[in-house]
Amino acid sequence: MDLFDVLSLLGGLALFLFGMNLMGQALEKRAGSKLKTFLANITSNPFKGFLLGLGVTAVMQSSSATTVMVVGFVNSGIMTLRQAVGVIMGANLGTSMTSWILSLTGIQGENFLIQLLKPSSFVPILAMIGIVLYMFQKSAKRRDTGMILMGFAVLMFGMEAMSAAVGGLKDVPEFTRVLVLFSNPVLGVLVGTIFTAIIQSSSASVGILQALTATGSVTYSTAVPIIMGQNIGTCVSAMISSVGASKNAKRAAVIHLSFNVIATLIILPLYYLISWFLQDPLGAQIASPVGIAIVHTVFKLIALALLMPFTKQLEKLSCLIISESRKNEKTELLDERLFVTPSVAIARCKEVTVSMARLAVESIKESTMLLGEYTEKAAMRVRAKEDEVDVYEDKLGSYLVKLSAHDLSEADNAEANKLLHVIGDFERISDHAINVTNSAEEIHDKKLEFSGQAKKELSVLISAVLEILDLALASFEKHDLDSAVMVEPLEQVVDYLRDTLKKQHIRRLRKQECTIELGFVLTDLLTNLERVSDHCSNIAACILEMDRDEMDVHEYLRSVKGGEMKEYNDYFEYFKVKYSLDA
Repeated sequence: MDLFDVLSLLGGLALFLFGMNLMGQALEKRAGSKLKTFLANITSNPFKGFLLGLGVTAVMQSSSATTVMVVGFVNSGIMTLRQAVGVIMGANLGTSMTSWILSLTGIQGENFLIQLLKPSSFVPILAMIGIVLYMFQKSAKRRDTGMILMGFAVLMFGMEAMSAAVGGLKDVPEFTRVLVLFSNPVLGVLVGTIFTAIIQSSSASVGILQALTATGSVTYSTAVPIIMGQNIGTCVSAMISSVGASKNAKRAAVIHLSFNVIATLIILPLYYLISWFLQDPLGAQIASPVGIAIVHTVFKLIALALLMPFTKQLEKLSCLIISESRKNEKTELLDERLFVTPSVAIARCKEVTVSMARLAVESIKESTMLLGEYTEKAAMRVRAKEDEVDVYEDKLGSYLVKLSAHDLSEADNAEANKLLHVIGDFERISDHAINVTNSAEEIHDKKLEFSGQAKKELSVLISAVLEILDLALASFEKHDLDSAVMVEPLEQVVDYLRDTLKKQHIRRLRKQECTIELGFVLTDLLTNLERVSDHCSNIAACILEMDRDEMDVHEYLRSVKGGEMKEYNDYFEYFKVKYSLDA
């Protein structure tokens, strides 16, 4: 192997990686939104999740892309951790499809049908179709299809170039000696893990290994540990994407990693035990591209057979590895020994709920500030507060349910019911803070800029929402009925502002003063801000109804909006003037 072979190898590797990246991006762009919708609408059925993960990954040719998407869904609350387990397992198997496609380079034979199956025969045709679709079609979908075909063609040309370039290595003794070192299980797994972690694609890593089989020096004893390491290395993308995400999102990434690590720890010793018992019938044989694809797939199938029955245990393991944050001093006040004195336990619950409420209100206020000046550090603070609010809700909800089973006085029972109602609303407020933060991040990353008028209108709406938050918090924390009465009229003004801002955006869109992309972001912001005011309305209505010894919040809101309370009309007019867009 001379200098020119090395240059050919590097060129082939560059084409291979570029083609895989190009094809993956085009596939995600062509079908990504639909795949995201399928994933987002997944049910709690683990088998359905497995099939969905399998199908999505087979289409997108990347388990990393699927798993990163899953981490994002878990982080946003669209998917639960338990739902994510099945999808991740399906993604692990789905990625083996790429190795089978790449194994076509190893087809041998002079038969006409076999010749047609060789990439050198059909890839040029796909490349030609792809370039025609990309250059001469106006439809975005057809152009994306063209990009997929061209990406695949570049990938296969790169694969052929690598195979041709490394062919001369079979006569280099030093290369053979290096490969023998990789037959050491620990070293092989380590090399496969590190290399795949660097290029962040097990499909690409396996493809490179398939290309090396052209040297005739890669045995199965060398390939098996490397393949297992490659499956561990592919987890790095999900691990990176979980940085700064919620606890459950981190746990989803850990499940992906632990699945492959545990499978390797079980299957690799088992492989060597069987090889020793059967006098190594496979290990010394020269590997082929098809053989690599078979080993890759068999490893994943065995891993699934071993670990799929233990999805709950994998979930528990991830919770042990990513434990809850340091103990919250406030939630530690929820001592079950206080159940013998329910009134004291209720008082403690109220104290902890106030802390939760303040944190939720702080999170939404900080998220709106990110719309003006976004920083990653501030965004992480909002997400950390949302995680803490989730812990509060979980601890308080469990504690109150257990407390309600005891013999409570009528007043304590009413207070427990009130707290159970409001903790859900405060938790949802913090969820909307995450959504607003995500919108701010999108504006920052895409360098979007609202028009001056849109900024002015949005600032009016945000001011109204911030006031309604303060009123709702005061009504709950201080049992301030005056503040509670003012919430519903202001909530109606927020609804009016939301509708007006949408109409104003459509007018600017028609005048080409705004873009559709900004419109999507604006719609998300308006929806989340309006829903924050809805939760504030629920909180205030709960306080007022409890004061009247009733608990029909919806009936109260209907009566208020029906004009049965004079204060409502007075405050509605007051807030309508205060938050007028014409001011």
